[in-house]
Amino acid sequence: MRTVRLGRTGLKISEICLGTMTFGLQTDREESFAIMDAAEGAGIDFLDVADVYPVGGTLETVGRTEEIVGDWLRGKRDRFVVATKVYNAMGPGPNDIGNSRRHIIAACDASLRRLKTDYIDLYYIHRWDAETPIDETLWAFDDLRRAGKIRYAACSNVAAWQMLTALWTADRERTIRFDAVQPRYNILFRQIESELLPAAQAHGVGAVVFNPLAAGMLTGKYKRGEAPREGTRFALGTAASLYQQRYWQDATIDVVERLAADVASRGKSITHVALRWVLDQPGVTSAIVGASRAEQLRDSLHALEIELDDDDRRACDEAWYALPRRRPEEER
Repeated sequence: MRTVRLGRTGLKISEICLGTMTFGLQTDREESFAIMDAAEGAGIDFLDVADVYPVGGTLETVGRTEEIVGDWLRGKRDRFVVATKVYNAMGPGPNDIGNSRRHIIAACDASLRRLKTDYIDLYYIHRWDAETPIDETLWAFDDLRRAGKIRYAACSNVAAWQMLTALWTADRERTIRFDAVQPRYNILFRQIESELLPAAQAHGVGAVVFNPLAAGMLTGKYKRGEAPREGTRFALGTAASLYQQRYWQDATIDVVERLAADVASRGKSITHVALRWVLDQPGVTSAIVGASRAEQLRDSLHALEIELDDDDRRACDEAWYALPRRRPEEER
């Protein structure tokens, strides 16, 4: 497991980040612990959480993932870089959502309690808040840094112009800045290559990408005409429709099937090729890999043992260009 530098900072992280969004709904506590044990054994020291997780849940389940991760981290917190996020609704009130000073400070304190820690290494806005001035958000983050509650700030699910606006504002206001960005990125979704990734590289912002396996679509296990399987992301509570909208189309399944056959002809697994491809892309710092079972994570990590050849890279490009273009949709 390689250790990499996060953007222009001095913070070192593993090139694979463990995604925990399944913990507490799709994956029970015992299996969640097994997944984290497997990650630790493989040298992963970077954990990605969010206050609203587990994905697919409701207001009754928010915070459950942070609680599970916090329990597992007891006695070894200092060995891990922990990232969590703020924005999404944590309650029914109008101030229980967003990137206002009030919500950020309250949400950070609640995350610290659930994670059973004194500090968050990397604190993200989970998405842009059009109703809150970015300087208000940055000053709240800066106050949290001064209080020792967070170490670094970051942004997720943002456009390039939003990230740059935040960087310019931080420079003007002399506040903490966003040192990482977390976008969706995989062989089937490459829009960030045109603006966001180059902008992040130019400004020393690390890119920690999510969905490198397209919610499991790039494992090649789905077939045209079948219904989404229970226990997968495509049938997971309130998140099912989002993931189906992203990837559950006949055209996508056909492209993945062709890609799987192509790389298999050279003795490779599409899962390993898909993850290796993401890690090899310019500007990518780390890839978030999730799992609902420990054996899934162990299998995915074999991607670190392979190298892509020109035929593999050509096949991945052909998969992307074969997809019909679709309108942007809401991120997670």
